[in-house]
Amino acid sequence: MKTVLITGATRSIGLETAKQLVKKGLFVYLGSRNIEKGNIIIEELKNDGIEGIKAIQLDVTDPASILAARNFIEKDNGQLDILINNAGISGKLPQNASNTPIGDIREAFETNFFGTINVTQTFLPLLRNSESPRITNVTSGLSSLTLHNDPNWIFYAFKGASYGPSKTALNAYTIALAYELKDTKFKVNAIDSGFTATDFNQHRGHGTVEEAAKFIIEHTLLEDEHATGQFYSKDIAEDNKVSPW
Repeated sequence: MKTVLITGATRSIGLETAKQLVKKGLFVYLGSRNIEKGNIIIEELKNDGIEGIKAIQLDVTDPASILAARNFIEKDNGQLDILINNAGISGKLPQNASNTPIGDIREAFETNFFGTINVTQTFLPLLRNSESPRITNVTSGLSSLTLHNDPNWIFYAFKGASYGPSKTALNAYTIALAYELKDTKFKVNAIDSGFTATDFNQHRGHGTVEEAAKFIIEHTLLEDEHATGQFYSKDIAEDNKVSPW
């Protein structure tokens, strides 16, 4: 049975991704900053007949928490097949480039960029034990510099100093890691699940969490012949769903 760790998985897209993966026969570690909340969710899932999932305390901004989570999974299972870096914050608003406090920008980067890197590097030894390791960095359409410079893009007016740039940096890290691991069985990709209605955006999105989770899973569980170092976005019209960086 393949094992998956999803960070920030106690609600919305992360939680739905966990539920869909369990139904596909994978075992999921549900990353939760608050383990009590995580355990409550696990009990609720069991009451709904959903098994094969375990809560694990994990705060991506806390190195000790990340290391403890790695040690727990290592003792519990010995390896990890899939890492979905889903944890993220939108950051404080407004995010005007001219006057957003540097502390607010740094806060977004600590979770969305540095936290993700720390989780990835810490869990790489376990992922190397897998026959088909996969790393998904959940990103955003707002990370695309190419689209941000296109006046015809539907989200052209949505510029910000914190969230978008933190995800752009994450995309750059994704490219670097994918290149480093290109001669291995790893598949490392950035995935944008599209403009989804969640608490993250006050439910203004046009997609559902079920559709978003399905998209993430489809582009995470790639066969070995598929490319690595790609940026997939549900909001891209082309069939291949490859977004410009």
